Amino acid sequence: MSAHFSGARRRLLTTGAAALAAAVAASTAFAQSGTSGTSGTSGTSGATGATGGRVLRIGHQKGLLTLLKGRGTLEKQLATLGVHVSWTEFPSGPPQLEALNVGSIDFGDVGEAPPVFALAAGAPFVYYGQSVQRPKSEGLLVPKGSPITSFAQLKGKRVAFTKGSNTHYLYVRLLQQAGLKPQDITPVFLQPADARAAFERGSVDAWLVWDPFLAVAQKSLGARLVADGSGLVGNRLYFFTSRTYVQHNEDVLRVVIEELNAVDRWVEANRAAAASEYAQLWGVPRDAVELALSRQRFGIERITRATLAEQQQIADAFLELNLLPKRIDVAQAAPPSLG
Repeated sequence: MSAHFSGARRRLLTTGAAALAAAVAASTAFAQSGTSGTSGTSGTSGATGATGGRVLRIGHQKGLLTLLKGRGTLEKQLATLGVHVSWTEFPSGPPQLEALNVGSIDFGDVGEAPPVFALAAGAPFVYYGQSVQRPKSEGLLVPKGSPITSFAQLKGKRVAFTKGSNTHYLYVRLLQQAGLKPQDITPVFLQPADARAAFERGSVDAWLVWDPFLAVAQKSLGARLVADGSGLVGNRLYFFTSRTYVQHNEDVLRVVIEELNAVDRWVEANRAAAASEYAQLWGVPRDAVELALSRQRFGIERITRATLAEQQQIADAFLELNLLPKRIDVAQAAPPSLG
């Protein structure tokens, strides 16, 4: 363990395993309140609905899957395979992985840190798809008028972020870059909506968050961006499924990735139209969506071995901080077809 992090165990030990534990209640609540359509039978495969056809139960947060849901094109494509689609919105990635773990969904989107904690907790998921790296799509905000201009100046202060999320890893990398110890800063673990409220009240000194929440805070609150993930994190978006589902429904999953890439490329080529569409679907101001899209990078593909190696580096970094109980082998979460 490095010298900078030698005193970290008591402060941060709970943030990893607790990320999924805390998500149990969240996943249950959102699965009950946010589902559209019929979810089919319970269980880890989600392969057969009440009428005997196959189902795909998708979890999602505010992002590309929201646009795909709004378009309705995936339903049309999968209808030719006899597959019914249902959707459930979640506030972030960790609750989605917990929902997968308890058999409530079959597919979802998540940032780069939640899968690591899920693997450590024994969740039966596999990586299936990935985005390109998007380091500028998450960042560190301070309130308008704050004198803080660097992460190092947050020593002794409070920083909000969602534990177990992509911003959790960015927090670790910012600590390392600034030469700070974990005990130098007080982390405040909140989901985006609660973090924004705390940020507006002045209960925290800074907030680590991803788009579109990042852009909305910049536009509506005048929050100032101190740092993003450039040079520190890849910040890929991952698409995951259960080990059982991929064994029986890889034809379905291939269609999903193809549709996601098609929609993502459309957004890249039609950002003005996409901004209007996203603004309506997300319920956020158009200018905030335009800002988010201006720094986004585009492209969705099947998971690769090289990217799983990136995930292994993240897992090893959390292990060094004693956030994981043991070393995990990320390659074990590759889909069977990857070889």
